[in-house]
Amino acid sequence: MEKNPLGEEKIGKLLRAYAIPSVISMLVGALYNIVDQLFIGQSVGMLGNAATNVAFPLSTLCTAIALLFGIGGAANFSLHLGAGKKEEAAKFVGNAVVLLLTGGILISVVVSIFLRPLMLAFGATPDVIDYAVTYTGITAFGFPFLILTSGGSALLRADGSPRYSMACTLTGAVLNTILDPLFIFGFDMGMAGAALATVIGQVVSAIMVIVYLFRYKSVKLQKKDFLLSGRYIGKIVSLGMSHFFNQMAMMVVQIVMNNTMTYYGAQSVYGSDIPLACSGIIAKVSMIFFSFVIGISQGLQPIAGFNYGAGKYDRVRKTLRLALGFGTGIAVVFFLCFQIFPRQIISLFGDGSESYFHFAERYFRIFLFFVFLDAIQPISSNFFTSIGKAKKGILLSLTRQVMFLLPLLVVLPMFFGIDGVMYAGPVADFVAAALSGIMVLLEFRLMRRQELEQKQPVSTEE
Repeated sequence: MEKNPLGEEKIGKLLRAYAIPSVISMLVGALYNIVDQLFIGQSVGMLGNAATNVAFPLSTLCTAIALLFGIGGAANFSLHLGAGKKEEAAKFVGNAVVLLLTGGILISVVVSIFLRPLMLAFGATPDVIDYAVTYTGITAFGFPFLILTSGGSALLRADGSPRYSMACTLTGAVLNTILDPLFIFGFDMGMAGAALATVIGQVVSAIMVIVYLFRYKSVKLQKKDFLLSGRYIGKIVSLGMSHFFNQMAMMVVQIVMNNTMTYYGAQSVYGSDIPLACSGIIAKVSMIFFSFVIGISQGLQPIAGFNYGAGKYDRVRKTLRLALGFGTGIAVVFFLCFQIFPRQIISLFGDGSESYFHFAERYFRIFLFFVFLDAIQPISSNFFTSIGKAKKGILLSLTRQVMFLLPLLVVLPMFFGIDGVMYAGPVADFVAAALSGIMVLLEFRLMRRQELEQKQPVSTEE
């Protein structure tokens, strides 16, 4: 059998080769939202920032669909390629692409039909609703392209092309960054200009993904590979479900957060719009940190998946240890920035009252207090998915958002008001990280037992 670098090359070199482009791709994806918010904050102001926060759950929904089919398809592709089953591996890619396109079109249609009710349900106040409807009404047309790019990038990385995957998202983001000031300030289009620039960038990125699919390297994709099959869909969904649940949980948390901020903010000295705008900015800034973490976790996916499929468990463990080390180091840097420079960070998104800055500083320091532990849960969750342990991956993906953070967001504000939202974050972070660490240690023990079982027949023959 032809040797694959994933099973032979040094782990550190492989992880850098796959993780760095993946991190850049995730950062670029985050920039789509952050760049819009930066320019909107400077032109429209606080209400514009609040509007992008109201629309943000839909971006998370698109990411959920993209990861469900993209990571699910890529994980199955890597496992079957590692086991030498190229024909089956190709079918996972073809089915994943069709599912990504179908999911994107469905979401675009549904959002366009129920646009205003959705914005109200997501926490839009009377002052914010018109801005939110304008922005989301245009960006909804870009959802199929966004989903194909995000999910397709995982399929490109699994094929050994992390740099091209990065180039797809980078090209769209650069285009968006150039068009944003042109449309917002040059053509005086405001929220509509920011949305249009985003969609154009997403279309270009998606076209680049489609072009690559015609020259897939590891396997030759044929028309029959794109015919949907229940067997392949089931396996794709199984291994992509942990990422899907994690993103869906984030979406639910964002919606609950928006409504909680609006309700309890109205009862505080800050009012309803200040907490809504601040929480949106902090969510976008947190995306920069999680872009590093998720990028690293996606970088380990083909390495861990291939080596687990090939029975090289020591390489699997080394991959996870290194990924967790990189992720935690980055998390510590972000922790220091969030604790020391919260006012400087929030100032990038426009001016505001002293109450606005006071609330934002407290939110940064309290809600993100345990951010230095936040690399453990997502990397561990993706690790389990990569080695085919879908149930464990799903469980970990649900810990922070659904099992811990969501109930705390409901309960703590009842006792502490708007401050209860802030305290919910660090509690959820700590417990999720602890549970993830325990599950990883137990999995390492299981792998060592599997290694002993592999060696046993060899020693008997001798």
